[in-house]
Amino acid sequence: MMQPPPAEPGMREEEVDTPALLLDLDAFEGNLDAMAALLAEHPVKLRAHAKTHKSPVIARLQMERGAIGQCVQKVAEAEVLAWGGIPDVMVTNQVWGARKLARLMALARISRVSVCTDDAAQVAAIEAAAEAAGVRIPVLVEIDVGAARCGVEPGPPAVELAERIAASRHLTFGGLQAYHGSAQHIRAPERRTETIAQAADAARRTVEQLRQRGLDCPVVGGAGTGTFRHEAASGVYTEIQAGSYAFMDADYARNEEAPPFRHALFVLATVMSAAQPHIAVVDAGHKAIPTDSGLPLVWDRPGVSYAGASDEHGKLTVEDPSLRPRLGEKLRLVPGHCDPTVDRFDWYVGVRKGRVESLWPVAARGAMA
Repeated sequence: MMQPPPAEPGMREEEVDTPALLLDLDAFEGNLDAMAALLAEHPVKLRAHAKTHKSPVIARLQMERGAIGQCVQKVAEAEVLAWGGIPDVMVTNQVWGARKLARLMALARISRVSVCTDDAAQVAAIEAAAEAAGVRIPVLVEIDVGAARCGVEPGPPAVELAERIAASRHLTFGGLQAYHGSAQHIRAPERRTETIAQAADAARRTVEQLRQRGLDCPVVGGAGTGTFRHEAASGVYTEIQAGSYAFMDADYARNEEAPPFRHALFVLATVMSAAQPHIAVVDAGHKAIPTDSGLPLVWDRPGVSYAGASDEHGKLTVEDPSLRPRLGEKLRLVPGHCDPTVDRFDWYVGVRKGRVESLWPVAARGAMA
């Protein structure tokens, strides 16, 4: 059940009901502008990843700054964006099952929709769904560039799959998906550089082999917030699929030579207990803020640390009792991982200079099918 908004426009930040998903609009807009400026230096386009923000509103703001479309991981996310008027959506994942594929083909009537594959059986299923719906959609071959997750081997196996797609009357070969997810959080910059150089080389070799077989490769997509500069400068990638740059979570900030973006996304929490000198407790625990990528940071409060979470409680430790937050005080927490944090909430509370300016629904919350 969708919860009522925790705030109203014009309200002061300290009046917002908590826990709440807070978006600092100045930092957020600055991040969108910064990415647009950085990519303008290279012959690549941004296809921002909406699995991070789950919002047609934010998607439109990204596209106003030059993004050519959005990408998602799930059909349900694609539905929310397409229904919200986003004209170009790529599912950067494999989709299996007749029902899901039928839903995807239905979206092709209102938006340009594309999907990824790494198996000939998947191609056959997509082809059958497209034929039944009377549509023709682009299909990209995902290659494994080192993440050891999804993806066919680069080179001949990928070329063979691309030829199968290109031969279909109901599909078009859309290009290569070459995303290295685990590289995004490699801490040492020299290792990140080396890892993406290897990924780019695998993509480059595959593009050349496609060309030798007479196949144009219109898209080579991939990259994320942690490595986008390398893919953008590689000369082989054409689309950058960064998502977290818009919000900049705490885990990305732990990278050496961290991405050049500001923290814009916070969970606003209230101190609900301050009975002990070196401890305070806030109303944001596991249900409000995930800890899969480490504990959140307490924003702009030196000497105060988020030490652990239970379901409803977040325990803060305080170096000096004089620094202990007071009962009822509102604190901003920087999540370790922005994507699942956003999925905990129904509303973005957009604030600027201490006042609530906007409320945007997290429209694709829970869209996992």
